[in-house]
Amino acid sequence: MGDNHHQTTHDNALLHPDEHYLKHRTDSNCSQGSYSNLSSTVLGHRPSLISRMPNIKVFGGSSHPELTQLICTRLGLEPGRVITKKFSNRETSVEINESVRGEDVFIVQSGCGEINDNLMELLIMINACKIASASRVTAVIPCFPYARQDRKDKSRAPISAKLVANMLSVAGADHIITMDLHASQIQGFFDIPVDNLFAEPAVIRWITLHIADYKNAVIVSPDAGGAKRVTAIADRLNIDFALIHKERKRANEIDSMVLVGDVTNRVAILVDDMADTCGTFECASQKLLSAGASKVYAICSHGIFSGPAITRINNSPFEAVVVTNTIPQEENMRNSNKIQVIDVSMMFSEAIRRTHNGESVSYLFTQMPL
Repeated sequence: MGDNHHQTTHDNALLHPDEHYLKHRTDSNCSQGSYSNLSSTVLGHRPSLISRMPNIKVFGGSSHPELTQLICTRLGLEPGRVITKKFSNRETSVEINESVRGEDVFIVQSGCGEINDNLMELLIMINACKIASASRVTAVIPCFPYARQDRKDKSRAPISAKLVANMLSVAGADHIITMDLHASQIQGFFDIPVDNLFAEPAVIRWITLHIADYKNAVIVSPDAGGAKRVTAIADRLNIDFALIHKERKRANEIDSMVLVGDVTNRVAILVDDMADTCGTFECASQKLLSAGASKVYAICSHGIFSGPAITRINNSPFEAVVVTNTIPQEENMRNSNKIQVIDVSMMFSEAIRRTHNGESVSYLFTQMPL
């Protein structure tokens, strides 16, 4: 009977059902805006956030369905119904199987696995939602594809990260949420808002919980480009940092390394934004041990682990190689008992919640939501 009441043409039909309920359970002098503020207390027995987030849909691509499920579980939502498949000629087909008209749509797709196929799938999903009259489409890209091709470092080299940014904008994306871009200036490639979340709070929590003598540790950057990242972590932990300068012969092939800093009889924690073939980590670990480090850990945001990476990790002296779940790691964990995973789904779910509700996301740059 209550449901039928909300479908009438009465003024209260303009309110969400939970707001209508609150209106009759609270003082009549309360403003309509206060009903939503009271929902967490009056409707505390309802774990779902739908009461505060009525017009939201979260869809997941085929790159990382586990992360999509974790994000939706934390938001109290069901993942949106979408079918992604390939035609016999390998073209990507996307079917959005529920209405998105007037909805705030979030599409989760990471730049991993079959990167080109997954990127194309994301573009098609964005466009499908946009032309189906979604009010806003946000691409949640935990690991941004082509992020390392962010500058013209030699003649006739493409700036592919800029091309990806243009493609996302043309497809119809209104907002981008990502994590630990390889270069922060990639945000400037876009003419739409970009929220670049940091794994730093999650990394700091892992260090304090899993490394007993972390106060005597040294945070080490495997290259000069990561100096800002390691100094930020070292400052928050109030410990020392060191730097390894490397020279490459060519991509994925390192010529020499020089350690700047003292790691003698101390735990060395290598921190980087991504690990691909793990050649850098392998050489850096040997360099740190030869310099007197007692233990060596490796922590990175995006564990790509392509080519000989798993073999190198298994043969390396690392105590553990810690990555976030921006990229699926189930198979890698089965192949190496040194790989450990930090769950960052709560950071993305909180970013989605804050974005939808028009709240500040900057809290997440330094704090880890519970």
